[in-house]
This record gives sequence, structure tokens and C-alpha cells, in this order.
Amino acid sequence: MKIVIATDSDYEYIRDHDHHILQSLILPKIYGHEIYLLRNEEDINIGWMRFGYFWDNTPFMNMIWVDEQYRSKGVGKQVVLFWEDEMQKKGFKLVMTSTLANENAQHFYRSLGYQDAGCLILENEPLEIILTKKIV
Repeated sequence: MKIVIATDSDYEYIRDHDHHILQSLILPKIYGHEIYLLRNEEDINIGWMRFGYFWDNTPFMNMIWVDEQYRSKGVGKQVVLFWEDEMQKKGFKLVMTSTLANENAQHFYRSLGYQDAGCLILENEPLEIILTKKIV
């Protein structure tokens, strides 16, 4: 698997597949190098990872998506570790993410060393678990 920073040419793929981001925010995230694409051996997109900054100073992983046939094969773990390494190179000492309490992703993040740091309660939504990890 290859992990690459998204470019302008990836806009349509992201627009068509990532339904959790406003279309108007895709290009700014691409230009900010805040979207990674996951590609298989044939250089075909098999997923993506998107992040931003919590309080404008702490890297926050917003979304990982891996196509169904590539799940449970270490792809998600590989992109998270890649992202953590990139954030460490930029001088960050802490990263964050979140997941809904009714999703299995919380166990995935905890297995990678993320720890519960709080939660967010929104009306008519499951509990959102906030997780952090020191990367020093």
C-alpha cells in the first residue's frame, strides 16, 4: 500500500467518496496537505485519511476510510502511524481523534495507544469519545 498526499487531481475522488466534508472545504484541505490517499499496488485509491487541527494547534484526525475489501489487513493502522510520524516531524507532541461510542473504532484507536480524554454529547446522537495520544 502507498500513502500519498492528495493533490488537485484527487478532488473528484474525494468529493465523490467523502460525504462527511463540505465540498467547499475539500480544496483548502488538499492545499493544506490535510488529506492522504491510500492506494493499492496497482495505484488505485482504496481509501483516505483526513485531518485538521483542534483549537488550531493540535492535530486532529477527522476521518479514515478504507474500502471494505482492504479492511482488517493493517491499512488503517499503517496510515495512522504514518500520520503520527508526520505530525511528530512537524514538532507536535500530541494528536487527537474521536469516534462514536457505538462504533468499534474506539477499540482500534485504543489498541494504537490512544487514551480516552473526554466526550461530547450532542442531541439525538451517540456519545462522541475524544481520544488523545502522546507522540514524543
